Amino acid sequence: MRYEAMSEKHLDGMVSVWNSEWIRVFPMREQLIAQNVFEDPNWLRHGSWVAIEESRDRIVGFVVAKAYREELAQYGLKSDAGWIQALIVEQDSRGVGIGSGLLGRAEEALRKLGVQRISLGNDLQSRLFPGLPEPEEATKSWFEKRGYVCKAEVFDLLNSYNHRAGVTLPEVQDALFRVATPEDRERMTAFMRRCFPGTWDYQHREYWKRGGTGREYVLLEREGNIIGFCRMNDEHSPLLAQNIYWSPLFDEPLGGIGPLGIDETYRGYRYGISIVQAAIHYLLGRGSRHIVIDTTPFVEFYGKLGYTSWRTYAKFEKTIDLTGSSTFRPE
Repeated sequence: MRYEAMSEKHLDGMVSVWNSEWIRVFPMREQLIAQNVFEDPNWLRHGSWVAIEESRDRIVGFVVAKAYREELAQYGLKSDAGWIQALIVEQDSRGVGIGSGLLGRAEEALRKLGVQRISLGNDLQSRLFPGLPEPEEATKSWFEKRGYVCKAEVFDLLNSYNHRAGVTLPEVQDALFRVATPEDRERMTAFMRRCFPGTWDYQHREYWKRGGTGREYVLLEREGNIIGFCRMNDEHSPLLAQNIYWSPLFDEPLGGIGPLGIDETYRGYRYGISIVQAAIHYLLGRGSRHIVIDTTPFVEFYGKLGYTSWRTYAKFEKTIDLTGSSTFRPE
């Protein structure tokens, strides 16, 4: 077995090994790997590796690591954060230490950067999963033996609509909904900075930098001020967003909803559920026939709108002790 530092030349092999394992549940496209790994400024190149079976010169596994950049400090994100975005080894090559070898290399690179807290997935703007996907007990146990602890579970929810289905734009007290435009960029940035500093602020700014026009946001306005937002995605969005990653599984267009937030000053008016209904209204009008609400623990809440659990993710973290010496030794 040979380990190589990951680079763009490995893209085809990475997609191949991924789909050999997960094409029926999480079908991977080259566009998604390119967008979420090689084009992500948080990608840690020297912490990402591929395992190559030398006899056939074929990739049989890989790990993707990401790390905090200094620029993230302006969003209030802590500098001790690191992520294992993906770790996959093909079924026939498991049980011989390849997974441990890949994970150890990624963790060592993160440790050398001063990372103290490693999450499985959930890597800001360009994550593939918000946690360990569809976790089997054997997989959870494998990570637990390596120091990872499960913190919570979150879910992707799904609802399907027929061609005659329609959801009217809800009426809300003293406020109105509309789709954002390019002219809203500065006002939205000010709103996010004030009400939702951190990950959502960062994601919003990256959206505009990477070609966003505003059509992916429902705005809630009251007295001319933005008091809420909801992200909505479809096949025409400039970026492949997490709630439409797996659209190849559907014969009809898939739409996605989330994240969403309401200024805490205006909570208690049912604005939250209403802005979801507004996003559904706009997505159905654009032709979506299936809609995913991603990364939420609130299954019962969204069940009121007909949504049911579709995907499950376990959020795992590991704390690194920087005071001791490394325990990883490459083969």
